[in-house]
Amino acid sequence: MTDKTHYFDWAATAPQDAEIARQALELTLENWANPSSIHKAGTDAKKILEEARIRAAKALGVKPETLYFTSGGTESDHIPLLSLLTRQGKGSFITSAIEHPALSHMTKMMENCRWKPIIVSPDKNGFIQPEAVVSHIQDDTAFVAIMSVNNETGAVQDIKGIAQAILQNTKNGRKPWFHVDCVQAAGKIELDLNTAGIDSAAMSAHKIGGPRGIGLLYLSRQMTSFLRGGGQEKNIRSGTENVYGAAAFSMCLEKYLIRKENPSSTERFEQQMDWTRSFIKDILEIPGCTIIPHCRKDDGMAEKFSPWIVQASFKGIPGQVMERALSEKGYYISTGSACSQGRHSRPVLDSMGISAQEKEDAVRFSFGHDTTKEAMDDLVNVLKETVGLFG
Repeated sequence: MTDKTHYFDWAATAPQDAEIARQALELTLENWANPSSIHKAGTDAKKILEEARIRAAKALGVKPETLYFTSGGTESDHIPLLSLLTRQGKGSFITSAIEHPALSHMTKMMENCRWKPIIVSPDKNGFIQPEAVVSHIQDDTAFVAIMSVNNETGAVQDIKGIAQAILQNTKNGRKPWFHVDCVQAAGKIELDLNTAGIDSAAMSAHKIGGPRGIGLLYLSRQMTSFLRGGGQEKNIRSGTENVYGAAAFSMCLEKYLIRKENPSSTERFEQQMDWTRSFIKDILEIPGCTIIPHCRKDDGMAEKFSPWIVQASFKGIPGQVMERALSEKGYYISTGSACSQGRHSRPVLDSMGISAQEKEDAVRFSFGHDTTKEAMDDLVNVLKETVGLFG
């Protein structure tokens, strides 16, 4: 079994919470039937599914009827976007240049379906400004998608400000649908889905200790799904429900969601903020190290970034070389989104105007609830050793 002590790729996936996995498995071993079946075995399974929905809704502070279980974050992003295909004619939709491939790679497909993608660029620090979003809204703009926390830089977007700007820009009662990718936000930063103007949001269980293959879609108002099937999840997401995944995800939200009702999670968040501040200061002392974006070296910018993600470059050491060198020592990092591994392009960094050298040398460190300060200190030391070998 791979040692998790020096695992620093939590943004790609979190190790499963073993206690939750066992508890959810026991529940579904006892309630194994198809929850859509009308016999007692089916209704017993349905009860577990609906209890999971209620548990997740309570943790998120929303109504159970606003939550729909999906196969993961990608599908939760796709369902609202593809709903545009149920509308007559064509139009435009807005997304940003820093989105996860789940959305960024869909722009060409939507264009093939006669929908016009409009891409909003971030500023040099990786932030999407509300005024930049509304300046791109056209008369036929039907959809806006902006992620909450960037999976490469950790930049926390001003979702409330963007939602408010969209509302204020609404003309003749025609507000574009506003979707938020919250995959790197749920369980990582405070999350308020009740923000006025947010119409939908995507979440994924495996980022916070749940199993792969289960996600949540939040809908503040009804929509018509382009996808059709057996009618499960109130026709929003057809397909036999993943009862085990739903149960496990809801338990993870209860345990890890950062909210005042869960003081242990808020304490762990504040702890990570302190540890990440120290980590950034320590690695900046390593010759050739640069934090991306550069503004993050200013301690006053800490609140604008997720403490669970740090991106840096080490001059003269390509990111993939650094990743392999650390892996050989039992330290696991990445060079960006796991969904983009194997591709050498870095569209997020390109959109920020990061230099070619820094892009080539960039690596991502990401942390989780089981990360310790000692492990982060060990990472600093192994980085110093590795850079020294290339010096």
